[in-house]
Amino acid sequence: MTEKGTIESSAEEKHTGYTGAKFGMWFFLMTELIFFGGMFLLYSVYRSKYAADFHTAALDENIVIGSLNTVILITSSFTMALSISAIRKGNNLLSSWLQAGTMTMGCIFLVNKYFEWSDKIGRGIYPDSPLMMQKKKGEILFYGLYYVMTGIHAFHVIVGIAVIGTMLFLTRSGAIDSRSFVKLENTGLYWHFVDIVWIYLFPLFYLVT
Repeated sequence: MTEKGTIESSAEEKHTGYTGAKFGMWFFLMTELIFFGGMFLLYSVYRSKYAADFHTAALDENIVIGSLNTVILITSSFTMALSISAIRKGNNLLSSWLQAGTMTMGCIFLVNKYFEWSDKIGRGIYPDSPLMMQKKKGEILFYGLYYVMTGIHAFHVIVGIAVIGTMLFLTRSGAIDSRSFVKLENTGLYWHFVDIVWIYLFPLFYLVT
């Protein structure tokens, strides 16, 4: 095989690998969308049945922390996108800093969520607590969905931080660069998905009217 043929074959294999990786990531995100979609559907059914109780329970939510966390995640999506743009341009150092910034914002989100959960638990608002058992059925369902849905989302944030941390290591070591960055792109897709889920969760639990 000629040198030209070898180069063309290598380029074709690289393109095929890139396409396969992207397809695999989109397929994974579709399964996640179905999973969260089922929970959103369940929420909609119960909210329709217990609209007044859901509104009453939502009045106890800390809208300041919820809003702050929304801004934090939206900003983290922006820094993640910038990190991918930087790696495309061959600027590994800038990409590394932006990835680190994204991780930091993810951690701040979790800290805020920890304080929010701690406050509720400290006041006896948690599943099967004596105080919860005195509330109306709709309020109990609201808080049950709140803990399950925000808890699962927080788990996804933790996974995202861990994966970005791995990408940061690979970027610093040179394994991810301007010629090979599909792993970082797929990580960005995952992080954007996690952020979008929160954008839906925020109004459902904090802005219920």
